Amino acid sequence: MAPWTGNVHCTHRKGKHVSGDRHHHEHGHHHHTPSGLRHRLTHLLKPHSHESADKLDSALESSARGMRALWVSLAVLGVTAAAQAVVVVMSGSVALLGDTVHNTADALTAVPLGIAFMLGRRAATRRFTYGYGRAEDLAGLAIVLTIAASAAFAGWTAIERLLDPRPVQHVPAVAVAALVGFAGNEWVARYRIRVGRDIGSAALVADGLHARTDGFTSLAVLLGAGGSALGWQLADPVVGLAITAAIALVLRDAAREVFRRVMDAVDPALVDRAEHALREVEGVREVGELRLRWIGHRLRAEVAVVVDGDMTVRQSHAVAVEAEHALLHAVPRLTAALVHADPAPLPGEDDPHHTLAHHTAA
Repeated sequence: MAPWTGNVHCTHRKGKHVSGDRHHHEHGHHHHTPSGLRHRLTHLLKPHSHESADKLDSALESSARGMRALWVSLAVLGVTAAAQAVVVVMSGSVALLGDTVHNTADALTAVPLGIAFMLGRRAATRRFTYGYGRAEDLAGLAIVLTIAASAAFAGWTAIERLLDPRPVQHVPAVAVAALVGFAGNEWVARYRIRVGRDIGSAALVADGLHARTDGFTSLAVLLGAGGSALGWQLADPVVGLAITAAIALVLRDAAREVFRRVMDAVDPALVDRAEHALREVEGVREVGELRLRWIGHRLRAEVAVVVDGDMTVRQSHAVAVEAEHALLHAVPRLTAALVHADPAPLPGEDDPHHTLAHHTAA
């Protein structure tokens, strides 16, 4: 066979290989960096599959966990907000009102996230060739807008009460409602953050952090109740303003996280890990351009590797397969990788990509 001078592509469908221009292959579940005997034993006891059905099962499982986390937290926060709302009507506390509104808004963020997880289950189409995973980014934007609206409402209510101070009624009930708010939010925060990190959902993690801050704002309501019990009427609206400031901090962090995801930002440590794994692959001389991007709560990779120019097509294909395999083991939540193999240049040889330069110039 003549020396290979092109690129390699392979898709795995039910154990068959289909050759083309590039190498593409999808992995049905997530791996961690291999480590000798333990890695081999893991493959013997639970061999991994390369079929698209397994990838779909993994996506459905992660989306199902996300949906479950949303509905459970929606129920918990709904009960918490309802209990607080009763006390708000009884007491007239604007600090507790701000906390209640924020808890209600936090519970309602389950709606756009739930829609996003449901859309993420849909298969890719000829129009949406990458699927619908980016719907989570849109849900993240909706969450940011919801947080902003709750901050504006809480701030406006607190300022109004500062201008027109009124005593808080049923202070003990306000204190109990504040503790209920803290307990409900902290439980929801731990649950959402744990599930969000497990499935790689930035939107769910951001929502969990949002709930955690809500818990601390509930404790601030407790301080306001204490001030009111001591006869300081301005304690309640002052705490309401403090809650508004806390919501604004959450808004900043959530907006930054969602902005990074929309702009395809990834943790640089993942890029370092991927490059290290590729350099360990036998036959890979150099690692060229490497790109990672989130699509929903799953990662995709595109990378160019340099191989020996005297390799045959089959040999180069084997290197490309092993390179992708190494990536799938090394990078958590990576479900697909596109590996482009370039032949090592010979002295005086023109760049084979020169004809593409005018298409890719910035």
